[in-house]
This record gives sequence, C-alpha cells and structure tokens, in this order.
Amino acid sequence: MKNIAVVYWSGTGHTQSMAEAVAEAAGAKLFTSAEFDASMVKDYDAIAFGCPSMGTEQLEDSEFEPMFEGCKGELSGKTIALFGSYGWGDGEWMRTWESDCQAAGAVLAADSVICQDDPDDDALAACRALGEALK
Repeated sequence: MKNIAVVYWSGTGHTQSMAEAVAEAAGAKLFTSAEFDASMVKDYDAIAFGCPSMGTEQLEDSEFEPMFEGCKGELSGKTIALFGSYGWGDGEWMRTWESDCQAAGAVLAADSVICQDDPDDDALAACRALGEALK
C-alpha cells in the first residue's frame, strides 16, 4: 500500500472539503500547509496538493505558496495531483501551477480538479477519482 499525503490550504472551507474527499478515497494522511514541509516529501509515495485561487489567479501567498516552493525541489519523479477552488477567472492559476510542477519534474497522476466556489457533487466525485488515481 502506498503512503499518500494530501496537503491543502483553505480560507472558506471549499478546498478543505475537496481535500477531505481526496484523502478519504486515497486512504491518505491529511495535512494543512502549516503542518507540512519539504523534509516530509520523501516520506510519501504520492502527494495531492490543494489550494484555491487567490487575488489575480495565484496560489495563497502567505502560507501555502512558501510551503509549496520549499517542496518543489523535492518533487522530481514524485507522483502528485493538484486541486482547488476559485471564485472568479477561468482556472488560469491551475494551468500555471501544473506547468510549474511539470517543470520541477513532478508526475501528475490525473487531471487536476477545480471547481467554482463550494464543491458540488460532481466536483467531490472528481476529487474522489483523483484520490483513487494516487493509489
């Protein structure tokens, strides 16, 4: 059985709901971004990262982004998945994030999952499928 982590930041609870669905399906350990750092990446076979779009379609920059930037150097060859919610825009932040991860050598296990505002049943089902893909 793989050792899987789900790491997220959530301001409204939307991304937290998504993280919980991913973690449940993957049988993963759930962490907030404040609880996870680069030294922990090696301990996991796969990691799902979740962050909402903030400001001008960017990752949350006070807690999540610094944690993720620290982890990025450890992601080469690592199986990861990405998810998050947004309130406006068209998901550009996710496309940028995917490109950044691929440039770091990470292997995306599945298509990223995004949803506008509170995740509906379809978004939660997509999160569970994302979790399954990490197994």
